[in-house]
Amino acid sequence: MNKYWLKEPEAHDFPAAYDYLELLYDPKDAKIIVDKLRKAKTISKKAKDILRASILPLLPKENMHVTENIRKVKKGKKLSPVLLTRGEGKLIIADGYHRLCAIYYLSEDLEIPCRLV
Repeated sequence: MNKYWLKEPEAHDFPAAYDYLELLYDPKDAKIIVDKLRKAKTISKKAKDILRASILPLLPKENMHVTENIRKVKKGKKLSPVLLTRGEGKLIIADGYHRLCAIYYLSEDLEIPCRLV
């Protein structure tokens, strides 16, 4: 896991998660979720399980952000853990969808560090 991932999310991931979650939730609720994500312990889940639980499609390799993340990993740079929250009957990827898809192309069985609230 450490081969591809940083131990902790990068600071800019939390405002990005808030921006996304604010589209789904009231701003107060989005802030509460992000605050919980900041404090949550980092755990690991398989790429294939995160993608299935999110009910999102696998983005194509040609997507510019997926391509860039694959390129980063091949150069030995580490990616930030994925930020997740439980929605109604599905997993919400608050931040890290492109990183998840990039790693999935390397192997769907790879463990991805994530924060889940």
